[in-house]
Parts: sequence; C-alpha cells; structure tokens
Amino acid sequence: MAELKTKENNASVRDFINTISDLKKREDSLQLLKIFEEATKEKPKMWGTSIIGFGKYHYKSERSTQEGD
Repeated sequence: MAELKTKENNASVRDFINTISDLKKREDSLQLLKIFEEATKEKPKMWGTSIIGFGKYHYKSERSTQEGD
C-alpha cells in the first residue's frame, strides 16, 4: 500500500488560521474552530500544511479491500 502524503502533525492550528490575511475569513475560521471542537468533542489537529481535522475515523470499503484512517 502506498504511504499517505497528508499526515497528522503537531503544527499549530491557530498559527495556521492566523496566516489568513482577510480579517473576516480569519475571524470566521476561529468561530468555526470553536463550533467544530464543541460538536466533535475533539481537539483540532493539522493534517499536512493546510487541513484541519477533528478526531479519527477508520473506514473499510464494502465493495473492495480498501481501508484506512
């Protein structure tokens, strides 16, 4: 199986959001961060350089042998 390019890492989610130059988008992003954290009960983590994730999920395809996290 090929190795995934996008991996969970310890980069700061808030530092990533603070790089958003548009003030309104940055404020909206911080509000969404709060909403998603409350909804998922999970802490946000960076995946790669530009994806914010909440928690993990293991999947297995019913139609093939594919599975992953």
